Amino acid sequence: MATQTLHFELVAPEKLLVSKPVAMVTVPGGEGVFGVLPGHAPMITTVKAGVIEIYGDNENTISDHIFVAGGFAEVTAERCTILAEEAMPISDLHQAQLEVHAKELSDELSTAKSPAEQADIETKMAVVSAKLAAISHKH
Repeated sequence: MATQTLHFELVAPEKLLVSKPVAMVTVPGGEGVFGVLPGHAPMITTVKAGVIEIYGDNENTISDHIFVAGGFAEVTAERCTILAEEAMPISDLHQAQLEVHAKELSDELSTAKSPAEQADIETKMAVVSAKLAAISHKH
């Protein structure tokens, strides 16, 4: 019997990053990490900053790890589509650069002139922290 697959698409603002059949994906949902297999119940949910794990050939082997900064996921029995605010393979993340960026944001936060500016910087800091966590998740 042939293994059933699910069509997975990951769309970032600049391009379509992934469009292929997969055995399963796990997604960092707004209410917790969830897995999607063929035949999943339909749903639409938020995606928080974290790592999407793609199981290409079977449900036991992860073939790709992709960082997402947030977005939305639509799931049907045959498909999982994620519209991401930002997405990239974990291999594209560089710890030293992210640590420098985190320090710069921390310095900016200490001189923020308004609550709105402070909130914007804190949002950016959360994404940088999630990227750093994604790097350690892979290793």
